[in-house]
Amino acid sequence: MSVPEQFTGYAAFDAENWADLRLHKFTPKPFDAYDIDIKVDYCGICGSDLHVLRSGWSPTIYPVVPGHEVTGKVVRVGPKVTSIKAGDYVGVGAQAWSCGGCDACAGEEVGEKHSSWGPEGEHGHGGKGGLKGGKENYCKEVVETYNWRYKDGSLAYGGYADYVRIHENFVYPIPEGIAPEIAAPMLCAGVTMYSPLARSGLKPGAKVGIVGLGGLGHFGVLFAKQVFNFDVTVISHSARKKEDALKMGASDFWVTSEENWTEKRTRTLDMIISTNFSTDMPLKHYLSLLKIGGTLVVCGIPEGKLPALEWADIATSNLAIRGSNVGSKVEVEEMLKAVAEKDVKSWVNIMPMSDVKTAIQKMENGEASYRFVLKADFE
Repeated sequence: MSVPEQFTGYAAFDAENWADLRLHKFTPKPFDAYDIDIKVDYCGICGSDLHVLRSGWSPTIYPVVPGHEVTGKVVRVGPKVTSIKAGDYVGVGAQAWSCGGCDACAGEEVGEKHSSWGPEGEHGHGGKGGLKGGKENYCKEVVETYNWRYKDGSLAYGGYADYVRIHENFVYPIPEGIAPEIAAPMLCAGVTMYSPLARSGLKPGAKVGIVGLGGLGHFGVLFAKQVFNFDVTVISHSARKKEDALKMGASDFWVTSEENWTEKRTRTLDMIISTNFSTDMPLKHYLSLLKIGGTLVVCGIPEGKLPALEWADIATSNLAIRGSNVGSKVEVEEMLKAVAEKDVKSWVNIMPMSDVKTAIQKMENGEASYRFVLKADFE
């Protein structure tokens, strides 16, 4: 299949009209030796897309074509690509490139970076299995899938489009048995929750709290219970989603709007993963729920600062607060393998990509149950 010089996607053109996505032809980055072109079948709508569309976190580079939860078929590979071939069914998450040579990408014994290392990322990449450092999601030079610039000045465009062009190291084969619409939202939201669960070091039966039952939180419940066999409690501002939480595998559901909701629950959880992105979240109350030595992992990203804390909020129970940013290639591949083995299913609503404006508005209104996935319908 020939690949057009210009791709077509749905773009926002300014922050004021951020939900008015319109068809837009754009030129992708130059095709390099490690690049892969993918014809998009499905693309999930991530909460991040809404933040970026409206310049909520920082000024967005308009016009912006969002989307970093992509599944589709490979139609072209660069001459140095070894782990993927044309015709493979693959997925793409929130990252498109990393330097390949820093301690995050290549490990601590990286030596000096060569001045010749450029936007192609020709050093340090092994394709299959990812980079030796295994933490390329924390590379300081990372290029995200959209709303980012490559070193040559090219703009990165996302998966609300007919095609995407991505470096080999950030393209993931989708195992047989996982439907593409089920896999798509796992490539950002899914691994964002899988990664801190996998790195927790907790044993089966550990008590884990998930704050918020949205697109992120529902993956937290599914993976914590079905993959890691943790005892899961959902913490939410209302009881509206309690029945769904229990169906997903939660054993308990706590409502923060109830009076004295933390009473008799202090020091009962080993770990909490928060997907709350409100700047006035009850952070102190979350911390009070952790056992001595427990950990709060912040995965929701507010459009502003986290609430202030005092020394006693963390020191009197020897608590840790961690951040987490999507996941590495190793973690994505581990997650997909576990999903195939455990038959974990994303809760998705499928809509035609041509109805993206309706889907975005429904997402903004909180109507996702629990992830909107767009099906490409350009032809």
